Order: sequence, then structure tokens, then C-alpha cells
Amino acid sequence: MPDTISLLPDHVTSFPPIEHAFKQPDGLLAIGGNLEVDTLVMAYRHGIFPWFNEGDPILWWSPSPRMVLKPGELYLSRSLRKLLRKSLYQVTFDHDFPAVIAACASIRRDSKGTWITNEMIDAYTALHDAGHAHSIEVWQEGRLVGGLYGVAQGRIFFAESMFSRESNTSKIAMTALSQQLLAWQFGLIDCQVYSDHLNSLGARLISRPRFLDYLDRYCLQTSSCADWKQEWQWNDLR
Repeated sequence: MPDTISLLPDHVTSFPPIEHAFKQPDGLLAIGGNLEVDTLVMAYRHGIFPWFNEGDPILWWSPSPRMVLKPGELYLSRSLRKLLRKSLYQVTFDHDFPAVIAACASIRRDSKGTWITNEMIDAYTALHDAGHAHSIEVWQEGRLVGGLYGVAQGRIFFAESMFSRESNTSKIAMTALSQQLLAWQFGLIDCQVYSDHLNSLGARLISRPRFLDYLDRYCLQTSSCADWKQEWQWNDLR
């Protein structure tokens, strides 16, 4: 591992190997560069993501160990199964990406900082328009009450953020995502870093070498996904 952090030029042509990421702060790999679509695609294909606060330079991360979830292995509690059977909510994919990322940003500003800045919103909206970033929306009588967004590369989905405006609606979004990615033969959902919430859903920590194996195995493979934009059919869950 180098003694100093890598400084990226404005025009990014490559990232340092993720093995060069710092242990403290965990996973910090590089500073600078840009948030253009091609740069973000290159970063995610190498297991790297941007994360920085308002007013900071762009910081690039690849932490170890890595929190991941296998599609179809999401833990469904008895109460969540009961909620799903009530069919109180409708779930869609890619119906309103701007509303989902704006809601995630609003929740973070209220409780956990401001890392989903306007610059990040613009960058990921462009990534969505280019077909790489996707959203899952949970609706109740036409009102957006939960959801998540992330980036799909090959057969890996890199989850970025989720939100709930009603109890368990982010879990409903994750349930739909997990089951749909299983149907599309995705190999992994990257959840980045540990949280008790993710752990309760069945996500687990893996080592950097194992995560690199997943990247090599799945990131450049073609998925069986026909079209992300759809209405989720709950019958697929039962």
C-alpha cells in the first residue's frame, strides 16, 4: 500500500488497484477526478465508489471487508411476510429515479449528513439516463413511500442508498430487488459497508480477495435482464 493517497487528474483514465486503499480511513483510495458517466462506470467495474460531504473534494472508496448480499437470500421476517401479503403497496422499477434519489438525499440531510449532494444527484441522474443506475419505488395510493437506487454493472448491483417514509418500505424495495435480480441471474448485491440494518436482512461481510473474485466473475457478464422499467408483480414472491 502506498504511503500517500492517489490524486486523480480531472480527466480520469484509470484508478489505482483497490488493494492500495487505506486501512485508516477504511477504504479511502483516491481523491479528485470527476463524476462523469464514463468515470463512474469505470469505478464501479473495479469495486470503487464516490462518497464525500458538501464542500469536500471527490473521495473514492473501496472498503474491506465488504458488505454483500446474494440475490434471493434476503431474510424475510414473519412480520415482513405478513405485510407483503396485505398488498398495501405497489412496487415499480425505474419509474421515478429523480424522486427516489431526492428522497434519499432528504433523509440523509435530516439524519446522517449531506453526502448525496446536488453534484451527486446530477451525476447519478446522468448515470441513470445512460442506463447504468436504477431505482426501485414503493408506492401507496400514488404516494412514494419508500425505495432505493444503485448501479448495475454486468451481473452485480451496487446498492447506494434507500429510504422509508412508512415502516418497512425500504425493506419491501430490497425484497423486490433481491427477487428480481435472482430471476435475472445476478450474482451479487454490493452493500458496501456494515450496518445492523443490512445484517438483519441477511447481508454479510466478505474479504477483499473474495470481493475481487466476484468482480472478476460477474462484472463484465451480460445479465438476462430484458427491461428494468416495469411494475413488480407480487405473485413472483409467493
